[in-house]
Parts: sequence; structure tokens; C-alpha cells
Amino acid sequence: MARMAKQTKFIFITGGVTSSLGKGIAAGSIGLLLKSRGLEVRLQKFDPYINVDPGTMNPFQHGEVYVLDDGSETDLDLGHYERYIDVNLNKLSNVTSGQVYDTVIQRERRGDYLGATVQVIPHITDEIMSRCTRLAKQDENIDIIITEIGGTVGDIEALSFLEAIRQMGLEHGKENVLYIHLTLVPYLETSDELKTKPTQHSVRMLREIGIQPDILICRSSKELSRDIKRKIALFCNVPPEAVIQDLDCETIYEVPILFHRELVDNLVVHYLKLLCKDLDLGKWRRMVDKIKNPKHTVRIAICGKYINLKDAYKSIMESFIHGGIANETKVELVWVSSEDIVDNGAEKYLDNVDGILIPGGFGERGIEGKIEAIKYVRENKIPFLGICLGLQCAIIEYARNICGLENANSFEFNQESKHPVIHLMDEQRHITNMGGTMRLGAYPCEVKRGSLAHKLYGKLKISERHRHRYEVNNDYRDELRDNGMVFSGLSPDEKLVEICELADHPYFIGSQFHPELKSRPMNPHPLFKGLVEAALKYRQSREISPAEVTDVQAKKE
Repeated sequence: MARMAKQTKFIFITGGVTSSLGKGIAAGSIGLLLKSRGLEVRLQKFDPYINVDPGTMNPFQHGEVYVLDDGSETDLDLGHYERYIDVNLNKLSNVTSGQVYDTVIQRERRGDYLGATVQVIPHITDEIMSRCTRLAKQDENIDIIITEIGGTVGDIEALSFLEAIRQMGLEHGKENVLYIHLTLVPYLETSDELKTKPTQHSVRMLREIGIQPDILICRSSKELSRDIKRKIALFCNVPPEAVIQDLDCETIYEVPILFHRELVDNLVVHYLKLLCKDLDLGKWRRMVDKIKNPKHTVRIAICGKYINLKDAYKSIMESFIHGGIANETKVELVWVSSEDIVDNGAEKYLDNVDGILIPGGFGERGIEGKIEAIKYVRENKIPFLGICLGLQCAIIEYARNICGLENANSFEFNQESKHPVIHLMDEQRHITNMGGTMRLGAYPCEVKRGSLAHKLYGKLKISERHRHRYEVNNDYRDELRDNGMVFSGLSPDEKLVEICELADHPYFIGSQFHPELKSRPMNPHPLFKGLVEAALKYRQSREISPAEVTDVQAKKE
């Protein structure tokens, strides 16, 4: 394999003992530390599943599908990466076994291998190795590529990835490749002990594959003593200073600070012999302090149908944290099943909230509950944000209850509706393949001057990420507008509605795009920042007594 003009360094992060230990957060945190030292950092995720991408996978199985600017449908860890290092990634940052095998099989069908027997080694592993380096070949300014290997050591489907990153160490040399292993040190309450044996076994399996970890990150609910660290170091063949404790913390954005306290960035710089500046986490520390010490609190409902699996709304949850930072406010999320609203009515669940968000989704289940919830918050002037399907439900509700279009609906849910106020985009009408065929990625939007959207964004041209097939039906735009609906964001050719809002409501806005995909802790998305601000005002208005309201009005007069 040809070497690159500039020697990019590689960090591979593997996991052991159990899944969901936080490899993505660890990868993002290390990326932030290195970027804060002046290095150009990129991150990527290697997922062992055979699906080409997670785009057609059920949220209950996989969680959120995260979409990049270029339209790639990726694992939710890509969201963590972007939020930590504040860089827009591209399709090269998400690799699956399905993509790798598809590429190799297509080459075999073309005869590229000249009749050779196609095998996992070298053909599959070579393709994986080439995907390790493509980011560096695309941008010669990259200093570090951090690659997270999905799953855990010992998973059969991950073996080809582990073999490939083992070969990367041989090919690029010790000073250019670093292995970090994330593992669990469980605490047994009955014996009041931290147990190191699971970590020992996990590292032993990794070493049997041929990979000796350089740094161990140990997830634990209890602090690791020096003796525990020395024991782990002895049995895992690493220096004691390379055993890093990863304690549970109040917010995931505190992890980089804890890693720096454990000298993780110093270890990486030392092992890879990097030339870089001193670390400056001042702004990040102040941001974390705002999360941990808010001045205010609001309660905002998320009304959806995947609420039993919170990872389906991971970026939305993080975006509320970001919006809270901007308003020095803690956002308490209230999870409301849209199906429960169908059964019991909206007031039971929304009477005591300060705002509501209707997220995206697919399928008819729970739709009537979302529509009823929107009617309730519209009539009661409760701050509202609708995202993708949330905007479409807002249009349906308005068409039914304000425009008088009886049984108005989306063509997705009722193809016999007399008033399909939401319909398929023209280019979607003859598509049969479901994977990767929606309107995906970043598209421009022109904002109406003087609108709420204009006030929130502070500009007239924006770019946002999309993931949908259905749009507001243009045949009904005039009728909706004549009855008070404001279309404050349109595509440049004015054919597609991107943002709608109501002028006679304190905060009622819907976006066809997914604003949560571009929100960052240091740069909160305007729609989430605005929703939290409106929710705070709504809460404060409810806390003022009638006598105080009269007094305030008298002073104004």
C-alpha cells in the first residue's frame, strides 16, 4: 500500500467485556483533547454489521440514524464525533462490513482479481485497511485519524476489522499507530470490591489476536486505587500510568476534562511523538460548568413513538443540552408516548410542561396522538418545535382545524385522503429501493425576512440536513397561508417548504429538516436555543401571580 506524503498517525479504539461502555464518547473526547492541542483530527466508525448502512434499520434495534452533510446515513456515534471536535465529517467516516464486502464482491464480479480465490485475508482486510487511510489521502493536513471498532473483542463479525488494524500496526510502524482498549472494571457491592478479571480476560483475547493495547481506559463506578491500576497494568502488560480510570460523570461533556486529568492526551502525544502546543480547555470547562450549575429549569416534552429507546432521539437529547447551555437552563425532558395521547388525551400529559417537541419518524402508528398534542399546544400557546414528521403533523392539524379541510392527512398514511396536504416529492414517486433513496444531506434554504426563523438564525440563507420522502403539498400552500400559516423557509426555487410558523403564537415553528444534526455544545442550534428560551419565558409567566401581572401591566402603562 502506497504511503501518504504526510505521515498521518492512527489511533484505534476497541472495546471489551460489554457493549455500550462509551467508545464513541471516549473517541470524541480524545479527539477534542488532541484538537485543542492544535492538531487536525478526524474520526471514523467501523461497524461489523452486514447492512450497508443503518438507514433501513429499526430504531429499536440500532437507535438514531445520523445523517451527514453529504447525505450519508451513519451510526449515531458520528454525532458524538461531530459534537466533540466540531468538524463536519463525510461518508469516509462510517464503514460497515456490508460496504466492505459489497466492494470486494463487485471487484470479483468485474474480474479485478484475475481469477484468484477471494478470501477474508488478504482481500477483505486489505479493503478495510484502505478505508483506514482514505481520509488522510483526501486531506493531507490531517494529523490524527481516530477509528472506533464497533462491538467487542471476541465478536465473530469483528475479527476481520481487528486483523486489519493489527496489520496497520505492522505496515505503518509503532510510532504511527496507537491501540486503546476500553473495558469494564465492575464493582461488586456484596463484597465491596472492584473486579479486574473481566479486563484481564478482554485484553488477553485482544493479545491472542495479535494486538497489544498501549492504553487501557477502564469504565468504573468507583475510583481505581493505585494498587488496582498496578494490578491491571501487570496482568495486561501496560505501564501503570497507561491505565486510565473512566468514572461515571454528570455529563458526557465532562469526559475530556477527566481524561486530561488522567493525562490521556500526554500519553498519546508521547507514544506517537507528536509535535503540538499545550492544551487549552478554558472555553470547554466554562461550557461544562454551565451544564452542571444552571440558573433555571424548564420541562419540555418529547412526544414520539420510540420513547422506550432513548437512543432513537440521541441528537435531540444532546441538542436540548446545548440549548440549555445558551440559556443557562437545565432542560428536564418529559417522555410522552403519542399512542398514550390517543388513548387518554393531550391535557393529561402536557398540562404541566413548558414546551413540546414532535420529532421525526416513519409510519402511521401514533400519528393521531401527535396531531392532538399539536392542537393542544397551539391553542394553549405552549412553545412548540416540530421536526420533519413533526412539521408535517403540524400542517395536517392546521389544515383540519383551522382551514376546515376535513380528514386532511399525509399521503404516507392515507392514500385515499381527499386532502393529502403532505405528499411524496416528485422524484420519490417511482422509487422502489428503500436504502439511501430519501432526500438526504445538506440543502440550502432561504429564510423570510422579519419572520421568527429570521430572528432565530440572524440570516436569510441557511443550510440544513434532511432525511425524508414527503413534503408539504404545494396545492394547499395558498389555502394554508391565507388562513395564517407562515412559510418562513423555502428551497431556493421556492418549490419546497422548509420552515413553517405561526405569527400569533409565542413560539410555534416546524422544520422539514433535522436541526438536531447540526447542533454543537459550543454552538447550539438556533431552533433549540429558541425553544428553550421560549419555554423559560412560558414557565416564568406561569409562575407570576395574577396580582403581579396586574402590577407589571400598571408599571408599563
